[in-house]
Amino acid sequence: MTLGEADPKGLIRESYRIDGITAGECRSIFVDWALSLPAGSGFAERARILLTVYGDDAPGHPMTAVLAEALAAPDTPRRRGGR
Repeated sequence: MTLGEADPKGLIRESYRIDGITAGECRSIFVDWALSLPAGSGFAERARILLTVYGDDAPGHPMTAVLAEALAAPDTPRRRGGR
């Protein structure tokens, strides 16, 4: 998969170019990016490509943290409540 296929609208690329962008703004851009992907198009593979290409050069950028969080395994569900 190419970088252009991973980020067809260039949303993630542009987020790395915005000076002073906040984590909240990055999450909003990320959601827009994720919702624009075709169903079943390999979300995790795309996110890994973007994290590798952009995150390696900007490890402290808020979008790097958002992409890393998106790829992290979810917590295992625990039962709550009574019996």
